[in-house]
Amino acid sequence: MKWNEFKTGVSRGLPVGMGYFSVSFGFGAMAISQGLKVFDATLISISNLTSAGQFAGLTVIVAAATLWEMILTQLIINSRYALMSLALSQRMGQRIGILPRLVIAFFNTDEIFALAMARVEPLTVPFMLGLGTLPILGWTLGTLCGALAGSVLPASIQAALGVMLYGMFVAIVVPPAKGDRKILAAVILALIFSTAFTIVPLLKQVSAGISIVICTVAAAALCAWWFPIAEEEAQA
Repeated sequence: MKWNEFKTGVSRGLPVGMGYFSVSFGFGAMAISQGLKVFDATLISISNLTSAGQFAGLTVIVAAATLWEMILTQLIINSRYALMSLALSQRMGQRIGILPRLVIAFFNTDEIFALAMARVEPLTVPFMLGLGTLPILGWTLGTLCGALAGSVLPASIQAALGVMLYGMFVAIVVPPAKGDRKILAAVILALIFSTAFTIVPLLKQVSAGISIVICTVAAAALCAWWFPIAEEEAQA
């Protein structure tokens, strides 16, 4: 029974693992182009498993920001995972210990969360472990392969890969923004705030890490105020 649950989870997670490989390949190549070593880039992916958080974190690293700025940036960007983990805990069909909880919470990404919540049957530990296996492998191996490829590319191509960071963010933001005006408003606000930190003399003194945190919180707070979620919609 447990083995069948694990195999079901692995089969469900296969498309996610394949998708993660392609995205993390770009992260690995881009990390090398920004001066990181192959081991460093791979260690980041195997210990984080968060696309937006890693890309933002790489920006903070390149900007030589402080550790506290990195902590605040990751806390803001990845705070949604706490709520997602709480939702998963309500769907688990059995009592589980601390260690399985920590493992499941570690690989609880947006895509894995969506697949888990779409399952009709109660969630089990073997299923969740199987669901996260291939995404973790795909994300880590993709980063490793991208970093290895980036390390042997000519300097001109490595420099061009630096643009990939912005392309990745655009690819993450544009699709949901096209389908939801609330998200589009948040994106536009964040763009305006970020531009202000670039051109306004006083704001230019703020470090890159802190400016990311301020732009994120300000845009999200204003949109939460302008577009509150109705009680019926929240329950749905």
